[in-house]
Amino acid sequence: MTKRDLVVRISTETNLIQQDVLAVVQKTLDYISDAVAKGETVELRNFGVFEVKVRKARVGRNPNKPEKDVRIPPRAVVKFKPGKEMKESVIRLTPSE
Repeated sequence: MTKRDLVVRISTETNLIQQDVLAVVQKTLDYISDAVAKGETVELRNFGVFEVKVRKARVGRNPNKPEKDVRIPPRAVVKFKPGKEMKESVIRLTPSE
């Protein structure tokens, strides 16, 4: 699903103009991005949590020159932890044996 698909679906179900829906969806995503960029945690009940985690520094290997170690510095990354309802919905997709 793309942002466009989301806008069309919301617009159809609510009878709102697509441009208005797009503006709201875009502002929502902008605010989430801004908060995460500031290091804040964004919690959306029944959906999930976006948070910033710092990966530790580590040593990597160059597959073309395996004898040479490459230092990978620590860096901040965005993590998403799905909410309970989303987890349960996704678990239902697990194929049975």
